Amino acid sequence: MPSQFLGLNIAYKGLLNADAALNTTANNIANAETEGYSRQQVNSEAAEALRVWTRYGCAGAGVETISIERIHDDFYDAKYWHNNTKTGEYSMKQYYMTQIEDYFRDDSTIEGFNTVFQEMMDSLAEVKKNPSSDSTKAQFMGFAANLCEYFNSMANSMDQVQEDVNSEIKLKIDEINSLASEIATINKQINVIELSGSKANELRDKRTLLLDQLSAIVEISAKEFPITDPNDPSRETGAFNFIVTIAGGQILVDTDDYNSLACVARADKEKVNQSDVSGLYDVYWVVNTNTGALGDEFNLYNKSLGGELEGLIQMRDGNNAENFRGEIISVSGDSQRDSEGHYLREVTIQVYEDYLMDLNKTTLSDTGGKITLANQEYYYDSWSYSYSADGVCTYTLTIDETDSGMPLTDNKVGKECEIGYALSYQGVPYYQQQLNEWVRIFSAAFNDILMEGYTKDGNPGCLLFTGDHATDREQYQFTSRYNTKDANGNRLAETINMEDDSYYRLTARNFAALTSMIDNADLLATKADRAAGTDEYDNIGRLINMVSDKNIASYRGAATQEFLTCILSDVALNGKNANTFCENYTNIGKSIDNQRISISGVDNDDEAVNLIKYQNAYTLASKMIQTLTEVYDRLIRETGV
Repeated sequence: MPSQFLGLNIAYKGLLNADAALNTTANNIANAETEGYSRQQVNSEAAEALRVWTRYGCAGAGVETISIERIHDDFYDAKYWHNNTKTGEYSMKQYYMTQIEDYFRDDSTIEGFNTVFQEMMDSLAEVKKNPSSDSTKAQFMGFAANLCEYFNSMANSMDQVQEDVNSEIKLKIDEINSLASEIATINKQINVIELSGSKANELRDKRTLLLDQLSAIVEISAKEFPITDPNDPSRETGAFNFIVTIAGGQILVDTDDYNSLACVARADKEKVNQSDVSGLYDVYWVVNTNTGALGDEFNLYNKSLGGELEGLIQMRDGNNAENFRGEIISVSGDSQRDSEGHYLREVTIQVYEDYLMDLNKTTLSDTGGKITLANQEYYYDSWSYSYSADGVCTYTLTIDETDSGMPLTDNKVGKECEIGYALSYQGVPYYQQQLNEWVRIFSAAFNDILMEGYTKDGNPGCLLFTGDHATDREQYQFTSRYNTKDANGNRLAETINMEDDSYYRLTARNFAALTSMIDNADLLATKADRAAGTDEYDNIGRLINMVSDKNIASYRGAATQEFLTCILSDVALNGKNANTFCENYTNIGKSIDNQRISISGVDNDDEAVNLIKYQNAYTLASKMIQTLTEVYDRLIRETGV
């Protein structure tokens, strides 16, 4: 039989329940504008009824306040994270493509390629009018130097963009480490609290907010599993395992433990592209945070990388899928030991892509680099290019077995090889390659015409456009020719080494006008016939026609003067795509977030209704206590019970 004070206890429980509901409502209202806050509610249920052994059977025992839980839907979190990853990727592309677009601009505010190139050609036309005039030739030399300076400036600008992107990659890696550490700490705090039976709602909200930030940097997935009693697997302890994976399933956080990443700058012998700036970062997992020992490399070229990190990698390393790749056709016999005690062996690789057969387009490093031969990484320190009369193109690379840490064996013949990764995005390396290709094509055609002509004094002509040496004040003379043809126009067999004085050594970064010709404009070959008079200008006419005749010099199927048009089409398309996708994913993200907020967000109108509802419940519970107090008072005082 229940106690005479059962009713008072029931009213007391109702008062506590209403009080908890009022406090929760107040908390919701207070955090209505708090970022990441999820609306909370009190979960209640009827208390277990009492068996009274009477005809009506059971007596109600009031209400039990079970928990205060946040209202949240993990499904919308996953949708938001996936979209946020895409938004992060395209926001990075949008930012840096805007910079590149500004660098290539040519309008009333900025003198770009068209302006500089046209000024040079106009001055060359003036030379044609008066080829014996020293002043007109000197003026042309000045404008030719301006063209070289323009390409030097563009190369430096691309270098700066690549350096900025590289620095931001390190910042993002540091941010991933920081977020992983915070998430692991919060996981531990959540388990400590929830093992006691409480709900760590605010900590769970904070963790979700951190995961929102992490999803913008890299693709993520988060899963939570209840921890069960090892002696009774059916009993849950109240704690949870919470695992966060990134980039397609690589574990970053495992409950209260997390893995760190570290950036390691590439050495010169590890360069991928000829025009890459020094110190580009590779990323590795840290296996020991105390010693800083590194483990496996974190694959930055994983198709599941996602987020701002993927956008940055594509901007830094994007090569339009035109990396070096081919088939190993031979490995030299015994290793040869060099003066430094390193064992070297040569590997010959046949290439099939058109861009690899054209040395003007090559991006192979001139300081050595890494090459993957049959899925094993080796270091190479030099290479040579060969083209046979029957159209077979091969590269022979000198592999440093000592630096590679393993021998090169002939069982790799017939296997595939690769340098770098084929990233189908037009990032900084692509634009660097385009700049280099143009200066090589243009310089070779322009110089050939000059060297076939004669000065006004009848002396043989010399080249005008050259490249500065990196280590001294000398300039290249391009004595090793490329793409030579016979009288019938058939390409001849040729072999060019990396160290040869060829147009491979010319890049937009070292593009220059010949110093001796700048100092003495009379070295300009103005006439095609040595016996012609000093006012003859046939050779100048050939130079003027060359820039608009794609049969003489062709860049991407167009004449060399169309350089900016070709480049701007790439820049404009990439910039537009980045803007469009960034805007689209931003709008989709807002829509998903609104759906998420509609479930977990605080609605002040709803909370106002709840406030009145729970206030009434509190008032009624208080009245019940007051009424029962009067009943017990009369019962005890006046009946003497």
